[in-house]
Amino acid sequence: MNETTSDHPLSTLCTAFMGAQKLASGDLADVALAVNARMEAAPSPILIFDDTTGAQIDIDLRGTTAQIISRLAAYQGAQPEARKRGRPKLGVVAREVTLLPRHWDWLAQQPGGASQALRRLVDQARKGDEGRTASRLAHERAYRFMSALAGDYPGFEAVSRALFAHDLAALEEAMQAWPRDVRDHVLHLARPDPAD
Repeated sequence: MNETTSDHPLSTLCTAFMGAQKLASGDLADVALAVNARMEAAPSPILIFDDTTGAQIDIDLRGTTAQIISRLAAYQGAQPEARKRGRPKLGVVAREVTLLPRHWDWLAQQPGGASQALRRLVDQARKGDEGRTASRLAHERAYRFMSALAGDYPGFEAVSRALFAHDLAALEEAMQAWPRDVRDHVLHLARPDPAD
């Protein structure tokens, strides 16, 4: 299912593809304008992907550059302000946590209370993660992109297996028949930090 711009700030890093050719990469606003400039002459559909999630982004790119900028600016101004619960100046965000009574009982007995105990537990889990979460998210991001753009390419299943087996050499080998821009973007998204 495609994402919409209401889920994405204008500074979201994204990449546009015209068929298998990389058309533009950068902030959502810049990419939207680059795509608009090429839409009428495009021999194939142009798709925009969020580089953080790999999900396709649907944007209304009809009209002139001024109309697009106006819509994007109106969208940016229409963002609801986040609620000011917790301690916003410290970066604390209040959200709901659902636990069983025995969990709440244990948390109530911890020094500093439930919030402090939960923060300590999360920090310990993050330290012990050793990059597994980042790696999983990178694989999911690359797979979303691949599924949308390359799902009917030769060897898609072998590429998927190599991706989820954490085998970059096998991944590159399995994608040899794929267009270069698609291969490069899959490898880019498959890295735990796509900004590298």
